[in-house]
Amino acid sequence: MTQLPIAFSAPLALTALALLPALWLILRVTPPRPRRIDFPPLKIMADLIAKREMPAHTPWWLLALRMAVAALAIIAVAGPVWNPPVATAPTRGPVLLLIDNGFGAATDWSERVALAESRVNAAAREGRPVAIIGLAETPGEVTLSEPRAALDKLRALALQPHAPDRTTQLPRIEAFLRATPDAEIVWVSDGLSLSDEGAFLARLKQEADARRLSIHATPADQLALTAAENLSGALTVKVLRPSTSAPASGQVRALDLKGLPLGDAPFAFGPTETQTVARLTLPIEVRNAVSRLEVVGEQSAGAVALLDDRAKRRRVGIVSGATTDTAQPLLSPTYYVSRALSPFAEIREPRPGSNDPVGELLAQNLSVLVLADIGALDPETATKITSFVERGGVLLRFAGARLATASDELTPVRLRRGGRTLGGGLSWDTPRKLAPFTRESPFFGTQISDDVRVNRQILAEPDADLARKTWAALEDGTPVVTGARRGDGVIAMMHVTADTTWSNLPLSGLFVEMLRKVVALAGTGPAEAQAEDAKVETLSPTRVLDGKGSFRAPPATAQPVPRTFTGRATLAHPPGIYGPADGALAVNALASTDMLHALDLASLGAPILPIDKPVAQDIRPQLLVIALLLLILDTLATLWLGGRLRMARASKAAAAALLLGLGLGLALTLSAVPTLAQPVPAAPEDTRPPIPRELFAAGAVTRLAYVLTGDKAVDDMSKAGLAGLNTVLGARTALEPGEAVGLNPARDELAFFPILYWPVVAGRPIPAPETLRKLEAYMKGGGLVIFDTRDAMSARPDGGSTPEGDQLKRMLQTLDIPELEPIPRDHVLTKTFYILDGFVGRYDTGTTWVEILPPAGEDGRRPARAGDSVSPIVITSNDLASAWAINRRGEGLVPMSSSDPRQREMALRAGVNLVMYALTGNYKADQVHVPALLERLGQ
Repeated sequence: MTQLPIAFSAPLALTALALLPALWLILRVTPPRPRRIDFPPLKIMADLIAKREMPAHTPWWLLALRMAVAALAIIAVAGPVWNPPVATAPTRGPVLLLIDNGFGAATDWSERVALAESRVNAAAREGRPVAIIGLAETPGEVTLSEPRAALDKLRALALQPHAPDRTTQLPRIEAFLRATPDAEIVWVSDGLSLSDEGAFLARLKQEADARRLSIHATPADQLALTAAENLSGALTVKVLRPSTSAPASGQVRALDLKGLPLGDAPFAFGPTETQTVARLTLPIEVRNAVSRLEVVGEQSAGAVALLDDRAKRRRVGIVSGATTDTAQPLLSPTYYVSRALSPFAEIREPRPGSNDPVGELLAQNLSVLVLADIGALDPETATKITSFVERGGVLLRFAGARLATASDELTPVRLRRGGRTLGGGLSWDTPRKLAPFTRESPFFGTQISDDVRVNRQILAEPDADLARKTWAALEDGTPVVTGARRGDGVIAMMHVTADTTWSNLPLSGLFVEMLRKVVALAGTGPAEAQAEDAKVETLSPTRVLDGKGSFRAPPATAQPVPRTFTGRATLAHPPGIYGPADGALAVNALASTDMLHALDLASLGAPILPIDKPVAQDIRPQLLVIALLLLILDTLATLWLGGRLRMARASKAAAAALLLGLGLGLALTLSAVPTLAQPVPAAPEDTRPPIPRELFAAGAVTRLAYVLTGDKAVDDMSKAGLAGLNTVLGARTALEPGEAVGLNPARDELAFFPILYWPVVAGRPIPAPETLRKLEAYMKGGGLVIFDTRDAMSARPDGGSTPEGDQLKRMLQTLDIPELEPIPRDHVLTKTFYILDGFVGRYDTGTTWVEILPPAGEDGRRPARAGDSVSPIVITSNDLASAWAINRRGEGLVPMSSSDPRQREMALRAGVNLVMYALTGNYKADQVHVPALLERLGQ
């Protein structure tokens, strides 16, 4: 039996349709039309002839029109819901709802949840239980529940920052299908795959063949980042796309720990390519400051690549005996060292013939200094190296013939003169292997090759601390690598040469890994601290990404990761930063070897439905609109039949057909317009001429400005608010501002105005990139922009974002703005004119954000504002303009949110402080230094 594509939430209301025949009989009889009789008496007497009048009948077309209005009203009351034929269920059994809630669904997650809710509501109308599985969640038992409980579970389902592992969910799905063989499967898919999904798709193919599977998906067009590398001359990152239908070009942005942009790099795919590389050619100091890479415009955890200390490319200087030990010039064996370091470090070597090679290299801001078989060091050179190490540098020394006969203080342990050789005194019979690295060693966890052999080494004198300073040793326990703390830096020593003379270690991959570990010690603290950290096998998360790629606090399900973790993120190990700041580990949504693949959903043979709108649509609004239009036509027709409307002479049937056709045409046109997701109208075009520059020439009055948003109510309130603030400024301060000006940032010059008030309106188009660059130049040039989201009362208790907050985030994500903080109590803004404790507006619950203050000094105090700059941006949600809007008598135009009679006064004082702050800068902060200045002047 074929199921109808329409359902009713109140089907009993349809019984009223049985009354339509009675309504037909009532409406078909109307009183006769009144006659018009002339007044003259004779004419009256002639017409006063008794006549028998019969009741007239209502025209059939008008009666049909009224019956249609009544039927539409009855059907609308019954709550009709339209289900397209492609979405009707082939079975009346339970519903198993599978949802991909990984990072691939981040771009349209809200639409996916709305779609899933519509499927659950449809099951509720049909009395079918529902089971929900988030494919990115931990596998658990699949249970059926009532639709209301299923809705609660669905709304609690969170977008995860990792890819779903569908294969691990397959055993639970199969167990559920065995228990409920008549279940219908609905899969809301993101269309992406990182691994082989063959088993999962094969099982769903069986359900598709039985017509029990439907899929909701959109074309896979997500982008992702992986395999970021800090190479010589550039920072590279691999950009992935699942198919050629995804965007073919874009930009990757580099950001530092504070979220400030450091540079952009374009990328472009070939016609058939699904991966490409973006290169950021930045100075090494800037590259080392990058902690995050992201695809511009892509809000997904997969489009973010986090970097840790392993990605920092440090500058390493290499000096051999041929250039430093001029008393014994020998060829330096730096070939293997330079090639082992070049993949992850910037190599620097002194100019040939330099008189001071060490000084020359240290002047280049080195992180690591390598001395290969350097014997005696002159005192001046030794002093420079000692200072370099104590400031946090790393000194790595290699043994050799000259070092075996010399001694100095720049070694981690005391050395024994001479060397231990194969076949000589204190020798061994065969070359020795390396012993496993201890837990205290920085090399702990590195795999040792069985092919590494040592033929000769420089021995260390026995010492009580020798074991603690030994990072690597031979099988008999003699040290091969030692290290020790010296000030804030590290001195490390290889007790073998840098070439293959004493061992084959430089020929192995272990040599590269050991040098990488030593170089990574630069800037991370003393050797002992590193040894203590090495004891910690796992690192706990400190900040993790959410599904859209923003940082958040670690959830309760997040677990520590091993220090050697290199895999992709999971539910237990979400992408983010793990461990302390001086030794953090970055975990990303994708591993360096991952690729994005588009799932072949068409091969399943199941219907693939869109995600842009819910399946079940409430059609009551359309029916009521049609009924209202038909009712208007009925009124017009009644007036025409009664002679109240004069129309051209034409047959009544033709006129009736014309009116009825016009009404049905309008009704069908309105009913075809979707009512679920109307597009946001674009801002009206600004046709007024630009503000003339002559208005703001030298000597003109100071004017405040506000941004025209295109919303007339908001723009009028901004104008009234600044007008009220101007009145207060003129009455209480020496400033006499001119009339406030409404600006279009895309067309008008901003430099004439010290303050720009910008009310944020949700849903408005984001300004063009050229306009944002213009706004950025305005802020950097000394202007102050006040962004007011006006959403303090609608802010969510759980801290979730509001539509206005999301609009502001999208606007500011490409601007180079400073790091912000809630306004401190000692900020200069709190004392520029009035001494204030907070900044309120129409609302008093919002937070005001300004540029972050410098850290406090050693005495715990800090100036009200450091430097001569003014915070270029102020963000608030308290609706300042509505509080500033007053009439000539000082009475407010808009009521305040609280009953405090002083709230409007405090809001006006906050406005005065903002204007004084923008015009006079940090003059109040200078008062902090007055005692010191007077003391210096001898006053």
